[in-house]
Amino acid sequence: MERPARLCGLWALLLCAGGGGGGGAAPTDTQPPVTNLSVSVENLCTVIWTWDPPEGASPNCTLRYFSHFDNKQDKKIAPETHRSKEVPLNERICLQVGSQCSTNESDNPSILVEKCTPPPEGDPESAVTELQCVWHNLSYMKCTWLPGRKTSPDTNYTLYYWHSSLGKILQCEDIYREGQHIGCSFALTNLKDSSFEQHSVQIVVKDNAGKIRPSFNIVPLTSHVKPDPPHIKRLFFQNGNLYVQWTNPQNFYSRCLSYQVEVNNSQTETSDIFYVEEAKCQNSEFEGNLEGTICFMVPGVLPDTLNTVRIRVRTNKLCYEDDKLWSNWSQAMSIGENTDPTFYVSMLLATPVIVAGAIIVLLLYLKRLKIIIFPPIPDPGKIFKEMFGDQNDDTLLSPGCGETRSNPLPWHRS
Repeated sequence: MERPARLCGLWALLLCAGGGGGGGAAPTDTQPPVTNLSVSVENLCTVIWTWDPPEGASPNCTLRYFSHFDNKQDKKIAPETHRSKEVPLNERICLQVGSQCSTNESDNPSILVEKCTPPPEGDPESAVTELQCVWHNLSYMKCTWLPGRKTSPDTNYTLYYWHSSLGKILQCEDIYREGQHIGCSFALTNLKDSSFEQHSVQIVVKDNAGKIRPSFNIVPLTSHVKPDPPHIKRLFFQNGNLYVQWTNPQNFYSRCLSYQVEVNNSQTETSDIFYVEEAKCQNSEFEGNLEGTICFMVPGVLPDTLNTVRIRVRTNKLCYEDDKLWSNWSQAMSIGENTDPTFYVSMLLATPVIVAGAIIVLLLYLKRLKIIIFPPIPDPGKIFKEMFGDQNDDTLLSPGCGETRSNPLPWHRS
């Protein structure tokens, strides 16, 4: 009797262990799929998916929801029954959702349920192309685009925009044309806080008649930022170096900008460009009120020639994601004396002529001086010949007869 009793006890223990194991394994079983998955669009480009918990889920399961977009991008496991994404709606966007009992991605979720946004209406070739937006000096945004291939030339475009500081979607009123491009500008300064890293502007361009396909764009406020040009305050030479002082454009911190200084020299006709990452006015050479002023020392500049300085700035990656857009060049400022190059050319051409003339005059003067200092020696033969020749040729006419009579020498007279 003892042995059967032991067998029964062991069997009961195995059953209890099996039952306990079954109860602990239940949450790891595959759960039913989620229900009532739906999708909606808020603002212009904010897509929101919502769903209900699965029916018949295990009571011992702490539900988590596994979701991802097309091509298994942006996987996420979370307890919330909703998910949103800010995405341009130029094509269909799909989300797949499943339920599971853990946060481990390796666990098998339930059957995935998919829900997609409807595709945009209209011919894809009628949508505008090259839609780009730039935030100018953190003050206004300028968007430009090209008409679609299958678009009527008289199409009236409309641009709508939205960002988190707005209570509603607004329409851009300032539509203009620049050659083939069409553009629109709108003010963008009233942000709720100065921390705009997570903010973006949602854009859509379409026509009121509904003949073209809408084109969407999302512009992060940490990129596509173009500052205004800086303002040069002062140039001066000190110890053989050129010092430059300027002020930054408004709305920007100095640590968020990089600089480029261009120096043009009139004598060498060359342009030297200096890249400046950090420029502080800490040297004793800089005087006056330096608040909000940026300083830079340019080495090796010729002080006795005309030097023209220009500066431009761009955002850096310390504060922004984009560092490609340079501002326009600042208004140029010059220091030094402007020497006319035509004067040097004229002197270069005239110098040989002047030297040649001086040599000719000198030679003539030396010849004259030689005659004065060393006069020519008379030729006695010529002198006697002239004297005696003149006497032999001296004849007298006979009075009244027209005959000539020579005067005999004294020793021929009788």
